[in-house]
Amino acid sequence: MDSEGTQDARGTQAGPVPRPAGPPQVPAAPPRPAHAPGAPPPPDGSAFLTWLRTARPETLPGIWRFGHRPRPEEEPERIPGRQLFSGALIAFLVGWLIWSLLWNGYLGGWWLLPLYAMIPDSWAEPHSFASVVVVYAYYVLIAGIIMVGVGRLGRWGEIWRRYGPPAWRRTPRAEPPPAPEEDPAAWPALRAAGAVDAAERLAADARAGLMRDVDHARIARAWQGVRTGRHSLATFTGAVLKDGAGACPHPSGARDLPVRQARHDLLTGQVRLGTTADDPRNPYAYRGAGLALGTDLLGTSLLVVGPAGSGKTGGVVRPVAESLCLQALAGRTAVVVVGAAGAGLGPSDAYDVVIRIGSPDSVYDLDLYGGTTDPDEAAAVLAEALVGDLADPHPGSDTRRSTTVLAQLLGPFRAVHGRFPSVPELRGLLDGAPAPLATLRQGLQEAGQESLLRELDARERQMGHPGDVGGVLADRVALLDRPAFAGFFDTSGESRPFTLKALDHPVRVRVDLPERGHADASRMLARLVLAQFAASVTVREDRSLFACLVLDDATGVITPESVRGIQRLRSANAGVLLTLRTLDDVPRPLRGPLLGATGCRMALSGVTPWDGQDFAEVWGKEWTEARDVTDRQIIAESPAGKAVHAVRRAITGKAPTARAVTVRQVERERWSASELAHAVPAGHAVLSLTTVKGEHAPPLLVNLRE
Repeated sequence: MDSEGTQDARGTQAGPVPRPAGPPQVPAAPPRPAHAPGAPPPPDGSAFLTWLRTARPETLPGIWRFGHRPRPEEEPERIPGRQLFSGALIAFLVGWLIWSLLWNGYLGGWWLLPLYAMIPDSWAEPHSFASVVVVYAYYVLIAGIIMVGVGRLGRWGEIWRRYGPPAWRRTPRAEPPPAPEEDPAAWPALRAAGAVDAAERLAADARAGLMRDVDHARIARAWQGVRTGRHSLATFTGAVLKDGAGACPHPSGARDLPVRQARHDLLTGQVRLGTTADDPRNPYAYRGAGLALGTDLLGTSLLVVGPAGSGKTGGVVRPVAESLCLQALAGRTAVVVVGAAGAGLGPSDAYDVVIRIGSPDSVYDLDLYGGTTDPDEAAAVLAEALVGDLADPHPGSDTRRSTTVLAQLLGPFRAVHGRFPSVPELRGLLDGAPAPLATLRQGLQEAGQESLLRELDARERQMGHPGDVGGVLADRVALLDRPAFAGFFDTSGESRPFTLKALDHPVRVRVDLPERGHADASRMLARLVLAQFAASVTVREDRSLFACLVLDDATGVITPESVRGIQRLRSANAGVLLTLRTLDDVPRPLRGPLLGATGCRMALSGVTPWDGQDFAEVWGKEWTEARDVTDRQIIAESPAGKAVHAVRRAITGKAPTARAVTVRQVERERWSASELAHAVPAGHAVLSLTTVKGEHAPPLLVNLRE
């Protein structure tokens, strides 16, 4: 299609599916904060400017960069409190002993020689005021030197910092990093390129409180288009001077979401999911830091596994979908969110397109063939959706044979009717009904399509053979040939269903599946959306727009072809987020390839030990220091030693022992299956990360409730 499917939908809005935002098409100015008569004046831009000027240092993958202050690369040695206090007491007693020896003259008077050498003879008169002051000042100096020495030896400063008033006032929040040297609110890049007037207009709107984080990200994205040559500087400058912070809007006209439930930083494209636990199993640099996801991590795809109620939707899917919708308003991403109706994936107002399959109120439809005009491509995608999950247990129903069968019917049908068959028509052709096949043959003969006639002849010959996959395909298509879906998947041209070809533009799409009463059809439609997504994003011409598919429940969706498709997404600047209640919902031969195809993996609290075993294997092992402690009873030989041991046993209740410690390097699993199943607290998850550049983060224990 010439429109690539972007205008092939019945709209819930006045206009078609949104096209990309850019300076060449500048509509009227979007709404701004108004100062109505009698209303309080609009707030100034101090909060926005503070947010914009907060430093975001480059750091390790997955760390929330907003206001982050890096920790030391190595963990400082922490002395146990008991040992710290005992050492401080011993140091104090040693200092007291030294001072007593000096004061009482047991060490001689050599320590007074510097005093006698410095004072003049006129001050040497006994009981004179000057001599008394000097002598006692000298005593204080010597006592201070002794105190400083024993204080450093006994680590008094560490006790003060750990248990004194500084610890009472200290909060776990790190000191904010210094602000960047160059003020980003002044738009220095625009000034350097000569667009001084545009920079001044944007800076003025920011100070006046008219700019939001989405506005800043959207205009920065439009400026990136100017730098790459997609838009002209003059057009961009004109749009900014005309509309200020509202320039280059999203086609929907929205400048924010109706509601936000997560913390977002559109300057870095991150969404905060929680806090990395202060746990010895986490690297020291991560402990206590915020945990966030961005497109650099989602570009390698994310797999989330956890039982029902563990927080998959509310703690991961909803924040990520919200972040992607915000970035779509900024012109950076295209997002498709798929889940059951009522799953809590965000309000309808947060999306441009909402497809409620099976609901009579839905004004959007889904293109069964992905908006393509190529019968072979349509057959491949449709075969993956229909029988992709049957490829392993039923060798006769593999997707390659199913693709061939569908292509033998879709090609001739399109040549005769100029469109692909509807669901009832496709079911009749796969069932081998005589009337549809005769009509199709007659149309091909009249059109002189000899090659397509041979395809149809081959299909009719195969229908009589045992093991023909046509019957399996017909049974699967019958799941969609239900009264609830009568108004969907229309190919007659009366409706314009939405296609995933629109992912060339920053569009926000939500697909509600009819899981209640149509579970098998829902899983088949989820496979269809995943197959169409993988086929569409890999052939995009402009890959600067990040595309992401969020699949709230991937049960029955993982197939050999879908795993191969996920592996190809990273190079296409795209990714998927998949959730599963258990890895048992994935065929056993595909669990390893699925975990290998996704760069980010999350195991939530409550996973089963056998699921934990798969995660433990993919996360591998690491070298760690093992300490073996052996206690050996001390046997006294002398009467005095026996008496001492008897007193010690009476006081402590234990026999005197000598402790031997052996330290060695061993290789152990980062997280064992038992730890994942039983040691992860409620509301927590273990998450490993990989960026599109290949940087890795080991499995991290994360608190999703902070």
